[in-house]
Amino acid sequence: MSQPYSASGAVPLRHARGGDDSGPRIARIETFTTPLVGFVRVTTRDGAIGWGQVSPYNSDITCQVLHRSVAPWALGRGMGALEDIVAQVPLREHKYPGTYLCRALAGFETAAWDWRGRSLDLPVASLLGGDPGPIRAYASSMRRDITPADEARRMQELRDRHGFDAFKVRVGAECGHDRDEWDGRTEEIVSTMRRAMGDDAHLLVDANSGFLPERAIAVGRMLQDHGYEHYEEPCLYWELEQTASVNAALDIEVAGGEQDWDLVNWRRMIDMRAVDIVQPDILYVGGMIRAMQVARMGHAAGLPCTPHAANLSMVTLFTMHLLRAVPNAGRYLEFSIEGDDYYPWQRGLFRNDPYAVVDGRVTVTDAPGWGVEISPEFLARAQYQVTEEQP
Repeated sequence: MSQPYSASGAVPLRHARGGDDSGPRIARIETFTTPLVGFVRVTTRDGAIGWGQVSPYNSDITCQVLHRSVAPWALGRGMGALEDIVAQVPLREHKYPGTYLCRALAGFETAAWDWRGRSLDLPVASLLGGDPGPIRAYASSMRRDITPADEARRMQELRDRHGFDAFKVRVGAECGHDRDEWDGRTEEIVSTMRRAMGDDAHLLVDANSGFLPERAIAVGRMLQDHGYEHYEEPCLYWELEQTASVNAALDIEVAGGEQDWDLVNWRRMIDMRAVDIVQPDILYVGGMIRAMQVARMGHAAGLPCTPHAANLSMVTLFTMHLLRAVPNAGRYLEFSIEGDDYYPWQRGLFRNDPYAVVDGRVTVTDAPGWGVEISPEFLARAQYQVTEEQP
């Protein structure tokens, strides 16, 4: 019986053909990974390439899933079959559903979009039906180990240096069951941020599944009293009924969905109005095509899309292109403010910086594909694996 791949890395074609197989055939899928971040290079038979990324964290595991469970269904297909490949992989791998499969699929799929953009000399945003241009961003804190006063000070500095006018901070404790990071921190940071940033600042919070419904509602009312406008993941994200009950009790917009990869669960979340803002993470949900499906579901229900993008790997760049293309783009792009002390692995990923913030905005350029080049130094030190067509 043939194996998924041989010792040489050559893969037998075990896909079921269907859909559009036009365009150059996919000949090689390579990964360059550390445990924290992994890039993907797709090469067609004519030698053209595209770069993408699997989701950060456990990226080395995700790359193994990509080579085992995604590459065999893609190799030998024409680039015109991308949409069909994305639809088929979850069906062909139906015994192994879940977040790792979607994170791996996203790595291949985002590389294929870069290939398409480079081949047509267009940014991905244009291929998706949008165009390049600026996007308003909010300064997004990832930290709970910071005092409210220190958090407010660094937000003021970012406002003065980069022109941000919207800011998100953390409340509660991650999956905390009503436990705060320390006693009273939630109440203190909510009031401190409003007082420090002024009445004109747009303020958001993320609870990261921190509360049970009763406490979530109480916190939500406090947020309303202080003029906050975005309340993210107040309850355990998998308990949709809890989030729906909180949303029904509050006027503040409740946001959620960053962890969700299952499109059926997304449909249920939207149908039950568990959230007011849909927040797919492009690398958790399975790539641009599936994230666009979530955005379209939200649009049909009248809900804006503000994707989750919690670090400055390629996920924020992907999100920028998506927001320039969807009709229901939310008010902001999530833009992580954390640097080397929190995300040291972000340093040195790219040869060019796609994340310059001017007047609180970042810009999707007209460069082909994603408009970014991966650092050769990163590639040289990363773990390498290749899966190829059989000769």
